[in-house]
Amino acid sequence: MADTPRDRAATRWSTVFGGCALRRHQLLLSLVGLGCVALGIVVAVLVPEGDGPAWVMAVVGCLAAGVLLLVRIGLALLRPGGRATP
Repeated sequence: MADTPRDRAATRWSTVFGGCALRRHQLLLSLVGLGCVALGIVVAVLVPEGDGPAWVMAVVGCLAAGVLLLVRIGLALLRPGGRATP
């Protein structure tokens, strides 16, 4: 029988950690990124500003996580062959 990529353990691990999940689950990850941005906006609006640095860190953390995730997905789409699934 021919040796296929699925027969080799090293190839399976490189497929798992090589960005395939990003290509397969772009819609789900986009929704998570948008949810993080929305949560940051909600926290900024609803929580009083008098809570000090914890309030600022929560807002910045939520916004940063969402934006970084969305940028990473955008870069994967712009990369040549980004839409192709293995």
